[in-house]
Amino acid sequence: MRAVYVKKPGSLEVMELPAPSVGKGEALVRVRAAGICGSDMHIYHGTNPLAEYPRVIGHEFAGEIVALGEEATPGKQALSVGDHVAVDPVTSCGACYPCSVGRRNVCSRLKVFGVHQDGGMTEYVSVPAANAHVVPKEWSWEKAAMTEPFSIAANVLSRTECVASDRVLVMGAGPIGLTVLMGAVLIGARVAVADVLDSRLDVARKLGAELAVNSERQSLEDEMLKWTGEGVPLIVDAVCIPALFPSLLRMASPAGRIAHLGFSERPAEIIPLEITKKELSIIGSRLNCNMFPRVIEWFGKGLDPEKLVSHKFPFTEVRGAFDLIEEKPLETRKVLLTF
Repeated sequence: MRAVYVKKPGSLEVMELPAPSVGKGEALVRVRAAGICGSDMHIYHGTNPLAEYPRVIGHEFAGEIVALGEEATPGKQALSVGDHVAVDPVTSCGACYPCSVGRRNVCSRLKVFGVHQDGGMTEYVSVPAANAHVVPKEWSWEKAAMTEPFSIAANVLSRTECVASDRVLVMGAGPIGLTVLMGAVLIGARVAVADVLDSRLDVARKLGAELAVNSERQSLEDEMLKWTGEGVPLIVDAVCIPALFPSLLRMASPAGRIAHLGFSERPAEIIPLEITKKELSIIGSRLNCNMFPRVIEWFGKGLDPEKLVSHKFPFTEVRGAFDLIEEKPLETRKVLLTF
């Protein structure tokens, strides 16, 4: 079989590898579509501190079950050969403290397909059957592959208990910020989006943003105070620039929540007075914790993830896809590979 392979940082090739077997409790998936995430770009460049090499990359993927191992009938979901599935890339031990309290996405021995173990940018991959979530066969493969990016949004909106009465500020109108916007709009919240690129803000407006602020030309703090009158109840930081953190604290309303999605190792300035006097909640959100069923439900309710897909490439042209993302970032939102 052929797979997208990063042997070491700076090396990206389509390589022939042995096809995997299917083990006990596993499903063998014929991959049909996979999304390119920023973390895949970081693995290629050697700037993802969590990646292990060499690696078949890809953690956003969907395909068709072609074989099932023994005992491959997880939970309430029965799987069959021929099912179309979106694959949750998060695997956990089930025994550590985070797993024992239902937080498998921060398992002490966490492994993620495409990061710590070979991923889904390949023609065939074996996955735990519990990670394969059946999607309607009438969905396009591209739609199915978008389940994972939206699971990031579902996780942060669940962690922050976003409700229809909320006003939400999304920092950043890149792919993840836009998934958070679309999820919050579906919930019924009123959403503002901040970015420094007008082209991205135009997309945010089309996707339901009530307010779109170019924070390079406007004072975001002033605009948020005018919009809310007392500060923002929920801020989701998909930009994750440490220097901006004091501003987030100032913009948050009393009893507000600030969610952080980044992996920067640089320190951010913390203003304890703002946190304490407003009794703020500072919330981290990583990957997703059993959010695939929720996202599949979102898509069934009319959320159209393909609005974020800007380009599709055959997987054999992966280098061209990576070059496009790097050289023309204003022209790309979500770029998918087809298999």
